Amino acid sequence: MLTLNSSDSIKNMARALKHRNFRLFFIGQSCSLIGTWMQDLAIGWLIYRLTGSPFLLGAVIFFKRLPSFIFGPLAGLVADRYNKLKVIKLTQNIAMLQAVVLAILVMTEQVEVWHIFAFSSVLGIANAFDMPVRQAFIIDMVSQPEDLNNAIALNSIVSNVARLIGPSLAGMLIAIFGEGVCFFINAISFLAVIAALHAMDIQSKAGSITSKDAVDEMREGYSYAYAHPPIKYSLLLLSLVSLFTTPYTVLMPVFATEVLGGGSQTQGYLMSAIGCGAILGAAFLASRPNAVGMEKIIPISATILGIALVGFSQTQSVWLDLIIQFFAGMGMIVHLAATNTLLQAVVDNEKRGRIMSLYAMAHQGMIPFGNLLIGTAASQIGVQTTVLISGLLCLIGVLIFINKMAEMKEALALGHPDWSN
Repeated sequence: MLTLNSSDSIKNMARALKHRNFRLFFIGQSCSLIGTWMQDLAIGWLIYRLTGSPFLLGAVIFFKRLPSFIFGPLAGLVADRYNKLKVIKLTQNIAMLQAVVLAILVMTEQVEVWHIFAFSSVLGIANAFDMPVRQAFIIDMVSQPEDLNNAIALNSIVSNVARLIGPSLAGMLIAIFGEGVCFFINAISFLAVIAALHAMDIQSKAGSITSKDAVDEMREGYSYAYAHPPIKYSLLLLSLVSLFTTPYTVLMPVFATEVLGGGSQTQGYLMSAIGCGAILGAAFLASRPNAVGMEKIIPISATILGIALVGFSQTQSVWLDLIIQFFAGMGMIVHLAATNTLLQAVVDNEKRGRIMSLYAMAHQGMIPFGNLLIGTAASQIGVQTTVLISGLLCLIGVLIFINKMAEMKEALALGHPDWSN
């Protein structure tokens, strides 16, 4: 009986993979995201090697993430109006091309700091449209709505398995060959997801909201989010966490070298520990039958993240920091995925793209300002004090969210009968 229950549980955790289109996407992403995480680590290490500046570590991520904030509303309209599959194919090809050019520049020793900023901005623009469109596209790949939350969790798992493998591999390869090989592998890895997208048999149709003015449609999306307490407060907490807390990872090269006395491999281990915790957290979400209760999981996971950062700021032990980063990764991804799941569960389908663009703005759009803020703070008050303050601000945000819980539960019970129990 125990074996049967375990087998059923595993099948339940992977139930979204029965959908062919999502299965293709899952496999393609499994390959592509390893390269993405390798490039992320290589970018940070390259900037730090060339400049030695914590400020520029934050600044380069600022230029990569800023387009998500600038183009977020427009990306939401694209997701609601146009063929999502075609948009994702375009963004993935652009991302592959920037990786190719960076690989060539680094391997030929022609790379300059401005190249890194320029191509990070190009990637950022592609991602600004890719993220909300891809999130809204999940419902097209998974034909049964009850499997949507599982698909979101599995997407988080594959991202964080890549987070586990990519940085560790990148750390070793950088130590042996330099950063260029990471950009090259990332470029090659995009072929997997592009091939998966072309293999899909899907009818991704444009939305029906084409007669209204674009500004009116964006305003409608904002008004809709503000009028729904679960959407409004979930996005506000995500914005706070993404601004003050999540960007702490940009300081990993400084922690690895100056605080822990290591190098690129130490940074890879820390990032991999985050990935391990994130995988376990995403697996927990994947095992849940539906989205009911996500409003409780959101503050719990953010609390775990905040406490972990407070602990991380106070220790100089590599082994203890690895354990702390495991819990930080768990809290980070559960908070992110639970917010995504709750939003997609309660949003009207014709507004899905615009709400997911607000989600992208709250997450990806706030991170660049947070990176710049944290990079500046670390230069002035030190990395450990900066991370301590980040953790405390996260916990303050959780208290505010909990204070609004009754209002959210009332709205959820009113609009969604499953939440009334």
